[in-house]
Amino acid sequence: MADHTPRLLDALDVFEDGIYIINDDYTVEYMNKFMKELFGDGVGRKCHEVLIQSDKPCEWCKYDEVFINDEIHRGEVYVNAVDKIFAMSELPVTNQDGTKSKLSLYRDITHAKRQEEKLKSSKESYQRLFNHAGCGVFISSKKGRFLDVNPALLKMLGYQDKEEFLSLDLATDVYLRPEDRRRYTGIIEKKGRVVDYEVKWRRRDGHILYILLTSNVRYDTHGQILGYEGIVVEQSRRKKHEHEIKEAHDFLDKIISCSPNAIMAMDMKGVIRLWNQGAEEIFGVKSVQVIGKMSIQQIFSKKVAKKVMEMMRDEKFGGKGRLNSYPLNFKKDAGELVEGNLSVSILYDEKGNELATVGLFVDLKERLQTERDLSAARQHLLQSEKLAAMGRLTSQIAHELNNPLFGIMNTLELMKTEISPQNKRRKLLDMSLSEIERLADMLKKMLSFSKPVQEERVEIDINVIIDELMLLYEKRFRENSIKVNLDLVENPGAILASKDQLRQVFINMFSNAMYAMPDGGDLEISTKIVSKKLYITVKDTGTGIKSAHIKKIFDSFFTTKTESVQGVGLGLSVCYGFIKDHGGDIVVESEEGQWTKFAIILPIASK
Repeated sequence: MADHTPRLLDALDVFEDGIYIINDDYTVEYMNKFMKELFGDGVGRKCHEVLIQSDKPCEWCKYDEVFINDEIHRGEVYVNAVDKIFAMSELPVTNQDGTKSKLSLYRDITHAKRQEEKLKSSKESYQRLFNHAGCGVFISSKKGRFLDVNPALLKMLGYQDKEEFLSLDLATDVYLRPEDRRRYTGIIEKKGRVVDYEVKWRRRDGHILYILLTSNVRYDTHGQILGYEGIVVEQSRRKKHEHEIKEAHDFLDKIISCSPNAIMAMDMKGVIRLWNQGAEEIFGVKSVQVIGKMSIQQIFSKKVAKKVMEMMRDEKFGGKGRLNSYPLNFKKDAGELVEGNLSVSILYDEKGNELATVGLFVDLKERLQTERDLSAARQHLLQSEKLAAMGRLTSQIAHELNNPLFGIMNTLELMKTEISPQNKRRKLLDMSLSEIERLADMLKKMLSFSKPVQEERVEIDINVIIDELMLLYEKRFRENSIKVNLDLVENPGAILASKDQLRQVFINMFSNAMYAMPDGGDLEISTKIVSKKLYITVKDTGTGIKSAHIKKIFDSFFTTKTESVQGVGLGLSVCYGFIKDHGGDIVVESEEGQWTKFAIILPIASK
């Protein structure tokens, strides 16, 4: 080993860097304390055996540069044996005897290098996140300019040139309203951050965007505000969906509110949670009085509410959780009777648990009254049929008896001429003749009874009669899927007629039309004026009339209806009699299986 100053070498032991000296044949002449702790005492051994446990020089060794060219060399090297990175310095040293050695200084920079690698990796990750994030990311100055933005924000706002975008003034070019920018900066500088700040921005093409801003303040080393950084989430689609949902909700709310029927909803304890305007009008109680304050048992009764709930849970009334129809009548506080029909169903959650009940109450007062009026009219017509039948039967009997009675009377009168007034037989003849005359008088009265009562006839507008009957039949036609087409001439002129008899005629026509169209169809009602006569046509698309029957339909007791409840076969006969009595006529045409048309012809009253 070359002569090195002992005091200097001892001083090298206090260094926290590794120091060793080798001669020109790679033999280690000196290792300080730090170097020995890392690699062990390798003095007298080859340096590459000590550092990398190899019989060949280290790859990074600059032997020639140091020993031959007398150069100083610096670099970084990773030593696998100790898993460390060193900043290495190698420099030539001339010994007192003129020989040369190489002094190597190894400074451990492992921690710094690895921190640097982490920082670099973190920076790269941040840059990737910044560039590839699906939402907009920005850094802006306090004065209101973007300093950096990611591609997503450029695309969101419709820009391709980043330089153009960075030149924009945020308050006037990006924010729809400059005051929103001032409000944003006021909040963020006061609180240090904003979360989900809703604001409207403007795209390059002028379209408005709904934006959610989440950002925080950037400070310098002295705590002064440099600007802001954060993310931008575009929520125009969500806003559109919210608007569509709101529109649908408002539309549904209007339907519920404006429904003429009572719509109500209750929780499973019966407390009312929904009460529409229809319910207010039908039940006479305002929503503010019932919602959350009253139970349905207070509107109806505990007995009714319990029965309805039991029926809803019984599948035979409409299925599980449904009650399709429940007739319900009750009196309001004022004593007014309400007649209607209740439909109710249970609402379930996704697990099948009962959440609430929803009810629909339909006020049937007008409909039931209409049905009662129609039933009364039909009963009146049926009674007319029966009376007409009785009258016709009486008339036929009276006519049949009159001829033999008059024969008997004539015979008795002849016999009187042959018997003197004093003869006892003459008294018997007088008594017999008196009884025959009384019987003839009874038959005369029966003939008077058989003639229809002549009701008072007045001037009538046929359109008024038809409109009134349409009100009676409208719901029945709709329920039987019958579409009515009216083609009435304006100002048809007055006809002189009995209103009740005309009503009976058309009630019979409409009832026959419904009977002929059990599966629904079209009913055409039209009027026209021809030669001072009014033609009223009633045509249906029903089963039609057989050609063999068409000449018999106005005969008494003729009917094609098989059910006994349908009548006695006098409806059309009576109608025919009424129209004939009014100086009119009825003409029928039909095609079996296709249609039937009745034309009622009445004279127009002369003015």
